Amino acid sequence: MSRYPAPYSQPQVIDYGTSAVVARFMNNVYAWMAAGLALTAVVAWWISSQGQYLSTIFNRGSLIFLFVVEIGLVIAISYAVNKISAGVATALFLLYAAINGLTFSAIFLVYRLPDIAVAFGVTAGMFGAMSVIGYVTKMDLTRFRSFLIMGLIGLVIASVANMFLASRPLYWIVTYAGVGLFLALTAYDTQVLKQIAYATENDPAMANRLAITGALKLYLDFINLFLFILRILGSRRN
Repeated sequence: MSRYPAPYSQPQVIDYGTSAVVARFMNNVYAWMAAGLALTAVVAWWISSQGQYLSTIFNRGSLIFLFVVEIGLVIAISYAVNKISAGVATALFLLYAAINGLTFSAIFLVYRLPDIAVAFGVTAGMFGAMSVIGYVTKMDLTRFRSFLIMGLIGLVIASVANMFLASRPLYWIVTYAGVGLFLALTAYDTQVLKQIAYATENDPAMANRLAITGALKLYLDFINLFLFILRILGSRRN
């Protein structure tokens, strides 16, 4: 559930009008986000059917290695955005999505396919609704940034603590809080991306690079929201 700051951490609130530039930027963001989700899903499904790879992936050393690589890719995409080309950023994002698929293969082993499909559909609907709200609202959502960050930190701390406490009530508190938090982050990130689209209107090269970082942020919002909803709707295999 990692998050990372956008290149424009304190964007200026501007008047929202119809803009072909914004539409192109957001279409680019959503297209790459969808591509990343599709790649993660395909890799996860394929790996889950390849028993010879599962024992290699799901051991402590491999999981730690994959986690470190994913963090490294996130840092490279987010913080080196001013130094790398859009093509390199895209390749790194797709590599991240593919590696994420390796660990996500566990979902197909733990949950039944119909439950995964239902959870995905519910997630898509909720994510889409909140993204539309973030896109059309004239309320300045950036003023809630500090609260969202504190909520995310609290969620991570509670999740780690419950790994040792194994508290069922805390498990469900974290689950429902996670759904609410990532719905709010979806709206927030969408509005920030819309502002970035205006800010980079005269810099297409930067816009293309930031569209990839934007796709990564929404990808993470969607993935985390999906995981929490799957907890609620999914039934574990016996």
